[in-house]
This record gives sequence, C-alpha cells and structure tokens, in this order.
Amino acid sequence: MFSPDELTPPERELWAAFPEGRRVDLRTGTPEDDDVAGGGQWGPERTVRAAVIAALVLGAGTAQPGVAACLRLAGARISGHLDLAGVEMGHPLWFEDCWFEEGVDLFGASTHSIAIVGSRVPGVEAGSIRVEGRLDLRRSRLESGPASPFHRSVTALSLINAHVSGAVSLNAAEITAPGAWAVSAGGLVAEGGVYCRDGFVAHGEVRLMGAQLPGGLFMNGARLERPGPRGVALALDNAVASTLEFSTGFTADGTVRLRGARVSDNLTFEGAVLNGPPGGDGPSLVAPLMQAVDFDFTPARPPSGPVDLRGAQVSYLHDSDHSWPDMVELDGFVYGSIKVAEAGERREAVARRDSVAHRVAWIRRSPGYSPQPYEQLASWYRKAGHDDDARRVLLARQRHRRRTLHPAGRLWGLLLDAAVGYGYRPWLAALWLLAFTALGTTVFGTHTPHPAQSGPGPRFSALVYTLDLLIPIGGLGQRTGWYWTEVGVQRFAYLLIAVGWLLTTAVVAGVTRTLSRN
Repeated sequence: MFSPDELTPPERELWAAFPEGRRVDLRTGTPEDDDVAGGGQWGPERTVRAAVIAALVLGAGTAQPGVAACLRLAGARISGHLDLAGVEMGHPLWFEDCWFEEGVDLFGASTHSIAIVGSRVPGVEAGSIRVEGRLDLRRSRLESGPASPFHRSVTALSLINAHVSGAVSLNAAEITAPGAWAVSAGGLVAEGGVYCRDGFVAHGEVRLMGAQLPGGLFMNGARLERPGPRGVALALDNAVASTLEFSTGFTADGTVRLRGARVSDNLTFEGAVLNGPPGGDGPSLVAPLMQAVDFDFTPARPPSGPVDLRGAQVSYLHDSDHSWPDMVELDGFVYGSIKVAEAGERREAVARRDSVAHRVAWIRRSPGYSPQPYEQLASWYRKAGHDDDARRVLLARQRHRRRTLHPAGRLWGLLLDAAVGYGYRPWLAALWLLAFTALGTTVFGTHTPHPAQSGPGPRFSALVYTLDLLIPIGGLGQRTGWYWTEVGVQRFAYLLIAVGWLLTTAVVAGVTRTLSRN
C-alpha cells in the first residue's frame, strides 16, 4: 500500500482516477514530444511506477458505488517491472502510447480485457492467461526481453495456452525478436480470432502450433521477416481454424508451416509473396496432412522454394499459371475440384485447351515417380466428364514410370506404348495392322510363291496371305499352302509372323493392365 506522500503527481492522479474509470492522459499534444520511440527520455512528470499500477490492480484503489473501476493510462513512462502473474483482475487494463521500461508479466492472470495500444514494451509474457473479452495490442512495438523460464528461446510475445474469449488484435503491431521467437502461442485459444493486418510486422518466428482459432487467423498484408535458425517464419502445425487468410501482400521471408492444420472454411494465399528462408535453401510452404475446404493458392509470383502438399486434402483448389515453384511435393494430395480465374470468374480448369499438358507438367515438378498424383488427376477429369483427358493422364503416368525401370522393362514399355499406348490407345494396334497389311500385300503381290503341295489347292491371295501371317490365332489356309524360294521374301514373312505375335501380346497386356487398374 502506498501513502499519498509516497506518490508522484502523475501517480496521485492515476490513483484518484482509477475508482471512477477515468483516463489519465499525460501526453503533451506535441507529436514530437509524444513519440513513443523517445519515451525513455520522458521525465518524472510523465513517469508512473509499475508497482503503483500493480497495487491498484490488486485492490488498493477504492471503487466508487455505481461506477466501474478501470485503469486507463496514456502517454506515460512506466518504470520497473509490471508483474501481474497469477493475479485475478476484476478491472480492465488500458494503456495507450506508453513506454514500458521493462517487460509485462501476465502469466496465469485472468481479467476482462487488456489493451496495450501504440506502446513500446520489452516483452509481454501472457502464457496461460484467461481474458474474458479482448486482448488488444494494436500499433504496439514489442521487443524481445531477457529469456523467460517458460521458453526455450527468447520471445517477444508469449501466449502459450492462453484463452481469449474475444479477439486477439495485433493489427499494425511490430514484434521484434530477430532469429528467435517473435510470437510464441502454442495451444492458444482465441474464440474471436487473431488479427495481424494493417501493416503487422514480425521479426522472428511466429508460432501458433496447436492453436484453436474458431474466429480465424487474418494476416492480410502482414510481413514476416528475419526468421530463426530453422528458417521458419510461421508455424501453424496441427492448428484448427475456421479461416487462414494470407493474402493482399502477405510476405513471408521464411517457411510457412501448416503440417496437419485443419481449416473448416477458407485457406488463401491470394496475392501473397512466399520467399522461403533466406539463402533459398528451404521450402516456402510445408503443409503435409493439411485439410481445408477451399484452398486458394494464387500468390503474386511463384514461391521461391519448394511447396510440400503430401497427404493434404482440400475440396476446392484454386491456382494460376504462377502458383507453383520448380518443385512441388504432391504424393497423397487429394482435391475434389481445380478452379482457375478466367474473365474475372473462377471456373473448372478442365476448360483450358492445354489442360492435360499443363497439369501433367505440374505433377512432374514432384521429385521422383509416384502414381497417386496421376491417379488423382485422372479421377478429377473423369468426374468432370472428360474421360479422354483422364486416359491421357494415365498414359503419361505409364511413360513416367517407364523411366524408373531397368533397360529390359523400358524396352517392353516402349513396345507397349508404340503398339497400344499402354492399353489407353488400342486403336494404335489397328493402325499398325493396316500398315503391315498394306506392306505385306504389296510385297507378296509382286512376287510369285510356290505351292506347298502338288495338285489343286487354294488360289493365292497376297492380302489373305498377309492377314494369315499377322493373325496368330486360327488360320486362313494361305500360310501352309504356299512357300517362297526367295530368301528376302521368306524372311519378310517370318517378320510379319513375329509382328503379329508382338501386336497380339501388346494388346492383351495393355488392355489387361487398363481393366485391372481402372
């Protein structure tokens, strides 16, 4: 408890105003003098000790009947460490344009609402806090202070396992912990959402792993810079949210991680810039096992680093010609529909003239060979009623697979491809049959055969003789009835027999593969 004689004039003013909920404004009205960046030079006429604030919050002030007490302070230099850890505060706290000499400790505290707006604070520890209303840190500059016993790394803002019934507002805030953790909010529950818009800047990693965000996360136009040693700018592993919005100039100079994140509505990177870690030696987006209903991946330009979508599931995928980097991990990625922007509208991408070639090239940005991306793409084409395009995709799958086989397998694959297109182009066999039939008819029609037996027999027909050689099953009576004395013609006949067997084998193998897999 402080006696009146122990209080400075601004402290006495705050002490008198607290029970009535009045604001104490120590600003001069001159922009140069009120600039928070120079708050360390403010004199005793604008200085309030943190211990005085803590005493008021702990009940030293007497509330007036019929008036809600509230601590409202503007333009003050707050000296000392404001320690409210574990305190159950029955009154809201509101600071505006204040300069804090040391950090603020709210670990395990509970209150109706807290606002530290437009202020400079060397670290806010708010782990396990319970806020029934809103947590407002708009326009504030939070800087990393001394290492906390609750963290493995230096942190500027800690909201680990915090529960906020309203919104967490970080709009236009700048949070600085270069190479460390700018925001550590694993397990945060923010029912009203988290807002990091209007020029929000984070120097260091933003960690929201396992966060529950029913109101969503909005980072339109935010800038995430100078990540930690791992190169991660934003970590949302296993987070659950209604909406994740990284659009309208969102810029990440590090990896964005969404491993196992679940989004019940919209996940958007429209107009975002994903630069990846400094030096370009890491991925821009890591989202394996991510789930979302609507996934809009239309950044302003292709991400600088790889994109990992292995095992992710989305209902609607929106992309564009500049959505994807040189490497994309797509194994296990499942989508119900792909849409692109045309004439200002989002339409099914199957309408594009080069749709199949474009999508196959997209799949082949994945390292190595995996059949699932091809099968998923073919399934989408079939659902859209484009069966021919689906077959083209599956043919591309076989050609990609062929590159991984041993030489004998590649040779057999080339034969199947040329003969029947791996079963997806059976009409090729008919073309080969027509071509060899015409060639055989011409060759045999210009030479004279000899009957295999004396006496009357079937009349020689070059066309029927050629078909009898090419069709290995059954017989037309010409092959056994005639022979050739010219060595070249006889060898050509043997060649047609071999071609017939190869075509038949290729047709059976290709069609069998097609029927068994599709």
